[in-house]
Amino acid sequence: MTHRPARRARRASASPLFTPHGTDRAARKAARRQLAEAAAKARAEAAAHPPGQEPAEQEAHTPLYPPSGRPGPASARGAKLKLPAHRMTTATASGAYPFLAEGGLGAEGIYIGRDVHAEASFCFDPFALYGKIEGFTNPNVLLAGVIGQGKSALAKSFALRSVAFGYRVYVPCDPKGEWTPVATALGGTSIALGPGLPGKLNPLDAAPRPNSVSEADWASEIRKRRLLLLGSLARTVLGRDLMPMEHTALDVALDAVVTHAAATGHTPLLGDIAATLNNPAALDTAGGSMSGHLGDAARDLAHALRRMVHGDLAGMFDAPSTVRFDPNSPMLTIDLSRLGGSGDDTALVLAMTCASAWMESALTDPRGGRRWIVYDEAWRLMRHPGLLQRMQSQWKLSRGLGIANLMVIHRLSDLLTAGDAGSRGRALAEGLLADCSTRIVYRQETDQLHAAATLLGLTSVETEAIAHLNRGRGLWKVAGRSFIVQHLLHPHESRLFDTDARMH
Repeated sequence: MTHRPARRARRASASPLFTPHGTDRAARKAARRQLAEAAAKARAEAAAHPPGQEPAEQEAHTPLYPPSGRPGPASARGAKLKLPAHRMTTATASGAYPFLAEGGLGAEGIYIGRDVHAEASFCFDPFALYGKIEGFTNPNVLLAGVIGQGKSALAKSFALRSVAFGYRVYVPCDPKGEWTPVATALGGTSIALGPGLPGKLNPLDAAPRPNSVSEADWASEIRKRRLLLLGSLARTVLGRDLMPMEHTALDVALDAVVTHAAATGHTPLLGDIAATLNNPAALDTAGGSMSGHLGDAARDLAHALRRMVHGDLAGMFDAPSTVRFDPNSPMLTIDLSRLGGSGDDTALVLAMTCASAWMESALTDPRGGRRWIVYDEAWRLMRHPGLLQRMQSQWKLSRGLGIANLMVIHRLSDLLTAGDAGSRGRALAEGLLADCSTRIVYRQETDQLHAAATLLGLTSVETEAIAHLNRGRGLWKVAGRSFIVQHLLHPHESRLFDTDARMH
C-alpha cells in the first residue's frame, strides 16, 4: 500500500481557488468568449455616453444566478465548500497569518512605557509578579546597555516612580553623582563622601535591635557583621584571601576594641581596629594563650586598614557618623563622585563596602517595607570578590528582606572580568546573574553579541534584535518571556535625568 497522493492531489497550485475543479476546455473557451463580448459591450456603451452625460434610465441587469444561488458543487451552500490541499512556504504563510504578540505582564505595577510588538502599555513590579509567573523566583534585576542608550534614565525613572507605590530607594554607590538631583527632588537624603568633605560614616555603627531579637543574639549578629566588613576591607586592599591567623587577629582586635569602647561609652571606630593591629604586644596580650605570634601575623592587616585612617580615604570612615540613617526617607544616596577618578577603583570599592555596611541597619529589617537597592556602574565592582560576596548575600536574602536589587552594567562581558573561568570571582558574578529573574538588555555592540547570547541564553532573533535597538528601547527577559519595550519619559523626568547636559 502506498501513501503517495494522487497526481491531481499533489498539485501545489492556487488555480483551483478561482476556477471550478473539473471544467473542460470547451467551457473555459466559452467563458473567455463571454468575457470578450461583455468587454466590447461595455466599451460601446462608454463611447455612446460621454463623461458627465448619464442615460436617463439605466437598464436593469439580469442576475447571473437564480435566487437559490450558484448551482453545482462549487456553490458553497451549507458551508460545505471543499477545496483541494494547498502547500505554501512559511514566507508566504506569514502574509496570511501575522505573528501574534505576547499578552504582557498585566496592568499591575509601575508604568515603564510601550510594548512595541503588542502596541500596549508595559508595567512591571517584581513583587507583584512573584508567585504569579512560572519561573519568576526573585525580584532582582540586571540592566545592561552601552553608553548613551538610556539605561541610566530607565533606572532613575523606575526608582522615582516606585516611590509612588510605597517603595524606598537606596543607592549605596553613586560614582558620578547623578542620583543626587533625583534624591533632592523626592525629598530624600544624599551624602557626599570624599577628601575634604564634611560627610562622614562610621561603618561599625550598630544597627538598632529589633524587638523580636534578644540582646545576646543581637550582639552576636552585630559582631558577625563587623567581622564580615573588616574581612572584606582587608581582602580588597591586600588583593588576596586572609590567612587563618589573620582571621584570628581581626577577631581578637575587634573584641578588644568593642570591650574598651563599651567601658568608655564610645563607638568603635576603624582607627581603633587599625591601632590595635599595629600594636603586636597588645594584640598578643588580648589573644592570650592561643595567640602564638599573632602580632607578627597581623602586620599586613595593620597596613591594609591603615589606608582607611591615614591613606586616601582618611577622614571619611574613621570618625563618628555625621548623619543618622533615616529608614523612612524615600531615597538615600551615597555620592562617591570624588573617588575613583584616577582609574584605580580600590578607593571606590572600599567606600562602597563601608557605605553598604552602614546601610544594613535598614536593609536587614524585614518590616522595613519594599525597597530598591541600586548598584549603578556595577561593572567597576566586578574585579573585587570581597564586595561581590557581600552583594551575593544580599541577593540571596532579597525575598526574605523585601528588597529588590538593581545592577547596572554596560556589557554582559563585564561579568567575565570578575576572574578566569572556574575562579571564585567568576562564580560570584555568574551567581548574581543567575539570581536575577529579570534581565533588561539595551543595544549591544556587534562584538558583544556572542557574550550576551551565551550568558543570557538568547535566541537568534533576540540576539539580532539587541544589535539594532533604538535609544530607550530594550529587550526585557522576564522569567523566560521576552518583550521589546520602548521606555517613555515625562518631560520633567527628561530634564531631571539628563546626563548629556555637558554635551549640548
